[in-house]
Amino acid sequence: MSCAQTIQDYGLRALGIGERLLPRANITLCEQITLIGSGMIWNIYFGALALVSGFFLATGLALAKNSGAWALRKPAEWFIFVFRGSPLFIQFFLAYETFVLLPKMGIELNLLVTEITAQTRWLTRAWAGALIVLFLNTAAYSAEIFHGALRSVPKGDLEAAEAYGMTGWAKFRRVVWPTMLRLAWPAYTNEAIFLFHATTLVYFSGFPAWQQRGDALYYASYFADKTFNPFIPYPIVAGYFIALTLCIIAVFGLVNRRLNRHLAPASRPRLRIRPQIIR
Repeated sequence: MSCAQTIQDYGLRALGIGERLLPRANITLCEQITLIGSGMIWNIYFGALALVSGFFLATGLALAKNSGAWALRKPAEWFIFVFRGSPLFIQFFLAYETFVLLPKMGIELNLLVTEITAQTRWLTRAWAGALIVLFLNTAAYSAEIFHGALRSVPKGDLEAAEAYGMTGWAKFRRVVWPTMLRLAWPAYTNEAIFLFHATTLVYFSGFPAWQQRGDALYYASYFADKTFNPFIPYPIVAGYFIALTLCIIAVFGLVNRRLNRHLAPASRPRLRIRPQIIR
């Protein structure tokens, strides 16, 4: 089988499109690169959706934590503390057991957007349950970043906005919000990179890959077991994530340039990427 045929057969296998049977013998390098790349679709899916949705929740949490109202500040502080204080790996397992065991015990939970009952078993699948955990986790970390940026907004900017007659929503939208983003963006870029790296933990969590639609590590582990050689599939996964990291840096760099477009080129802060080894 040619490499072009392999790409045609397995390029979208992680989405359920193409050949269903995985290669079992005479596994080629092209098959490994193609299938692991197919699994990367799910890693990008987890990271992108969790990052976009978590951004808005993080903004709300940061504003609530910065609020003077006790009823808003304390729940936000506890939410951030719990998800930042506990390991992401444990959060995966607790969420899975919650989605599986509580309906069996007759306990139903209302999560506003959905209700956990015996009929919501789809939450136990990786594409839904794992995404929820990543969404909540990154929202907590990002909220702490945004909260620190909110507290660092120069008072002179706020006073100048008030001098121009801006109050309430207008001041937030035109002064506080863009300044917060500008200050938080370098740290938020690091959080985005780590979030995409953290998607590899989905493979080790309790959430199963539905109909073999696994992520990159799912296929890398399969090839390592079949070939008894982990030094080919796992470096391929690493290579894919390095390429993904470079794309994230490029995109976030463009946004950072946009946020600092009012500054002179020499005084614009550059992104300093500091990847975290563990969380």
